[in-house]
Amino acid sequence: MEFVTLENRNGIKLKLTNYGGIVSELHVPDRSGAFADVTLGFETLEEYESQDFPYFGALVGRFANRIAGGRFALDGVVYDQLALNDGENHLHGGKRGFDRVVWDMERVSGDGYSGVVLRYLSVDGEEGYPGNLRTTVTYKLTDRDEWVIDYEASTDKPTIFNPTNHAYFNLAGHDSGSVMGHEMQIAAKGFTPTDAAGIPTGEIMALEGTGLDFRQPKPLGRDIESDDPFIDIVGGYDHNFALREAPGELALAAVVYEPESGREMKVYTTEPGMQLYTANFLQGALAGKGGYRYQRRDAFCLETQHYPDSPNHPQFPSTVLRPGHTFRSQTVYAFSAR
Repeated sequence: MEFVTLENRNGIKLKLTNYGGIVSELHVPDRSGAFADVTLGFETLEEYESQDFPYFGALVGRFANRIAGGRFALDGVVYDQLALNDGENHLHGGKRGFDRVVWDMERVSGDGYSGVVLRYLSVDGEEGYPGNLRTTVTYKLTDRDEWVIDYEASTDKPTIFNPTNHAYFNLAGHDSGSVMGHEMQIAAKGFTPTDAAGIPTGEIMALEGTGLDFRQPKPLGRDIESDDPFIDIVGGYDHNFALREAPGELALAAVVYEPESGREMKVYTTEPGMQLYTANFLQGALAGKGGYRYQRRDAFCLETQHYPDSPNHPQFPSTVLRPGHTFRSQTVYAFSAR
């Protein structure tokens, strides 16, 4: 296991490790050119290995988000041995998902970027999933100030697949406290309401009239303490936004602006959904970089993905991957200041 640091011609730095594909640091400038590390994490590999951390900066899979009861059916076969690591449900690939394995890593570079290629073979039956799944994830840091993530996977048996990266962002700096003043805009057509355990009901609901309506920019904190039942049921924002009905071309999904620093982040993805999470479960127990203790709502996540519990909702975009087919997906986090 090792850390590597990527740097572009504008001085932006991205530090990562092949343990879990974790991005531990991301340094970007504010409107005056001053740099800050805008992602939560730890300083050492030992801290990532030894702690039950909440997926800081990690690759998540085989299946991001939740699967009800750790159970799904595929081609008439019931798979019911997925780990129940989130109450009675399966979360983020299980007890030893992509975030807890060592990936093969190769440094790459090209015209206007430097990067790494991460490769991992998840064997048939690992964490209860069928099929030998070969996954390749490429991180690129471009001279256009973009962090590009390309996912690719193939299998020798029908399976399900839904990867993401679980970076926790604070555009004022990882140790700057609450992100409730960040202004968020999300290009969604609806959201998937859930029960208290975060399992979708199967509906896609309109955003209008709810506290989840980010179609126009608003501060993250404006409605988070409202009596909106969709927010109250999960204690903040922890919702999948329906961006489109199926995977497609790369398109703008979100814009986040931090007024004090002027830093702005745009998110582009080919995925049909994106989970907004406001670090509702951080309670100051974890001492991160510089010893700073991360508190509730000190960060936000924008996890590009398919919808939660998709294998149990045939009306959702499919997460089935079959032999002879290749899964491909791309997400881009683009940084600027104004």
